[in-house]
Amino acid sequence: MNIQYKELALPVSKRFTNAIADLVTQHQITGDSITINFRDPNYSAENGGFHPVEMRLEKHGDTWQFCYITDFTYVGIGPFAELAKDLDFDFQAGVFQNLHGLFPIEVALDIYQIWEGNFLHYWQALNVFTFQIASD
Repeated sequence: MNIQYKELALPVSKRFTNAIADLVTQHQITGDSITINFRDPNYSAENGGFHPVEMRLEKHGDTWQFCYITDFTYVGIGPFAELAKDLDFDFQAGVFQNLHGLFPIEVALDIYQIWEGNFLHYWQALNVFTFQIASD
């Protein structure tokens, strides 16, 4: 699986794209778009844990491109807590969104690099996520 991205303002690492490509290849996904959901089964508003992450890729020709990567967090207290976007890197629209607002994606350069390194560590080294892959 060849994953590329069209002149993204954020430097998605080769390590990250290879890890996603390996995951998708192992599961023999077909279709022209893929949505991957990573979940920590123990994550809750009360106890914390590792944030859920969703990413979408779309096929263009013979390559796959990242559309977005969204990291969710609980907002609120107790039974009123709801999952909300914590960090949203929307590569197609060229915007970054967090709980403080909507910004040009270039603003998120440092936070993306930190997020990506942490996510890969949680996923590959700590093995905290279960995941689901859906294709369209």
